Amino acid sequence: MRPYIICHMMASIDGRIDCSMVDKISGDEYYTALGELDCPSTLEGRVTMEHYSALEGHYAAKDPAPVGRPSFYMAQQAKGYAIAADTTGRLQWPSNEIDGVPLLCITSERAPLEYLNMLRSEGISYIAVGNPAIDLAGAMKTLRGEFGVERLALLGGGNINGGFLAAGLIDEVSLMIGQGIDGRKGQTAVFDGIADEGWMPAKMALADVKRLDCGTVWLRYRAERP
Repeated sequence: MRPYIICHMMASIDGRIDCSMVDKISGDEYYTALGELDCPSTLEGRVTMEHYSALEGHYAAKDPAPVGRPSFYMAQQAKGYAIAADTTGRLQWPSNEIDGVPLLCITSERAPLEYLNMLRSEGISYIAVGNPAIDLAGAMKTLRGEFGVERLALLGGGNINGGFLAAGLIDEVSLMIGQGIDGRKGQTAVFDGIADEGWMPAKMALADVKRLDCGTVWLRYRAERP
């Protein structure tokens, strides 16, 4: 049991997703489309959260001792959560909510216990699972079973998207192509970071295509399961 997961992204024509670049080629259409996907919970990686929501600077634990075991804490039960994937517990937050939605942090078991205690003291829910990296499948199982998350929008960045793809956790891709080309060397793509050179393409079935008035093209794909 896990949520139904839709990866929803805005990209340049060449498939790049640098936050500052995307901000220049997109408008409200991305968020309008996100609302149509009917996903009360969203998940973003550390870099994306640093750009849009977290405080500047990283948390420095006085005691780096890791939590060392699977753990979760529910600060409040809600219809939806703003979820941050933060492997080693580095992000700091101005509030226990993002745009009125309760915050939930997912870390690995390498995150300092002190960091998780800080989250708890600030009324922030968390899930710690996996070592050395986050066990994404395990985290999704906890999201569904303990927090009641049935539908989840995965909003990047590229490496967390790639991690979900490699773990077989993507059910649908909602891809918006903005009117611009990045072209810079080394910029992250929509799905990135899979180190296995033998990785075979994940088969997707085209479900819908829309040309929006602003010129953005909205593509929707569904995963083909064996």
